[in-house]
Amino acid sequence: MAPRCWRWWPWSAWPRTRLPPSESTQSFRQQFSTQEQTAQICVVGSGPAGFYTAQHLLKHHPRAHVDIYEKQLVPFGLVRFGVAPDHPEVKNVINTFTQTAHSDRCAFHGNVVVGRDVTVQELRDAYHAVVLSYGAEDHRGLEIPGEELPGVLSARAFVGWYNGLPENRKLAPDLSCDTAVVLGQGNVALDVARILLTPPEYLEKTDITAAALGALRQSQVKTVWIVGRRGPLQVAFTIKELREMIQLPGTRPILDPADFLGLQDRIKEVPRPRKRLMELLLRAAMEKPGVAEAARRASASRAWGLRFFRSPQQVLPSPDGRRAAGIRLAVTRLEGVGEAARAVPTGDVEDLPCGLVLSSIGYKSCPIDPSVPFDPKLGVIPNVEGRVVDVPGLYCSGWVKRGPTGVITTTMTDSFVTGQILLQDLKAGLLPSGPRPGYAAIKVLLGSRGVWPVSFSDWEKLDAEEVSRGQGAGKPREKLLDPQEMLWLLGR
Repeated sequence: MAPRCWRWWPWSAWPRTRLPPSESTQSFRQQFSTQEQTAQICVVGSGPAGFYTAQHLLKHHPRAHVDIYEKQLVPFGLVRFGVAPDHPEVKNVINTFTQTAHSDRCAFHGNVVVGRDVTVQELRDAYHAVVLSYGAEDHRGLEIPGEELPGVLSARAFVGWYNGLPENRKLAPDLSCDTAVVLGQGNVALDVARILLTPPEYLEKTDITAAALGALRQSQVKTVWIVGRRGPLQVAFTIKELREMIQLPGTRPILDPADFLGLQDRIKEVPRPRKRLMELLLRAAMEKPGVAEAARRASASRAWGLRFFRSPQQVLPSPDGRRAAGIRLAVTRLEGVGEAARAVPTGDVEDLPCGLVLSSIGYKSCPIDPSVPFDPKLGVIPNVEGRVVDVPGLYCSGWVKRGPTGVITTTMTDSFVTGQILLQDLKAGLLPSGPRPGYAAIKVLLGSRGVWPVSFSDWEKLDAEEVSRGQGAGKPREKLLDPQEMLWLLGR
């Protein structure tokens, strides 16, 4: 998912197909009759937000037709490219999305980059409503000296590498070092730490890419530090991910009991999920392990640790200046209480040697098209309950609506709300009346620009090929990584 960030295209060089102009203000407010015509709606993005939005619209409007546009050749977004390979149960939601895609009132159009191959305004002219659900396809930078050194990667790119995101297939991270540092303490941070430390034989039967599995077999990484600016009470990971780290075969945790002093008293009034998480952390840090667990830890060849109250200040270069060799951390203290507490520097610093730095401080969305308002500070499209501000008929859902937070069920609820708001506007006559051409008009435009969309049936051919390639190795699939190979397999 390469950042879209405002790639300009020589529109004037392309033959243009004129679409019906926007309706007048008077007809715009006429009642849309669901009994007389089809509501043509398009969704941009085929991840959880896109599919859940489409699902809600199809379920609650008997004549809605939904076209889903996707820049990748394959659907499912972060379910395919973000969920860790050792979490196959989370990917089961793909079955639900496939049912939606099989509806005769839904169509998938992959290999179409909205904002480049077709503008948002052209989509608005062709549809009664447009929903932007394209997610957060970039990462927040560290903005510290040395960030550009080899050996410093975004966790997002690392996740894309082992999950088969085409743009990251050539990442080739150097895993020849002894120590890696992950900056950030959310679920993605724990995912990359876990993948780095999991014995490769435990990943052999997952859908991790062959290239990533081969590199992990050769990895020399023995210790992973997971660093956060604040304290234990403010960690962003969830109990499932923490439990997996504690129980990870062949590894032992490194937790400093001093970091947890007084925490028992402070968690008495926190919400139950947070309290359970803290209790698990406290047990891991403070309690003496039983005989069996002590023996397991003693035999472990790898280790992971949580470092609190540390903020990255500078990536330290190797003596020849050619790659990362460590990271300088500012020691912090908290101002305020609870999850709202803010980390401020104390003036002290410490250097942590390492050969790999993975930045996991957050994803961010990019602007998709100059015609769509965008808040660069918050990294979202300004909206009210999913209605894009000052652009009637344009909506958003998922991370580009609320920011990159929450899990798949959070996105489901969020997307259902956007779908419901859109249907309310449709019923109230706030969307264009009269027929709209939908994909028929967009197909002409794409054809004139040399763009060849990939259908869902095309995807199912690629899916079958991936499954076939994985069978020999006992894997659920071997992901196709090269878009050109995918197009060749489809006869394009």
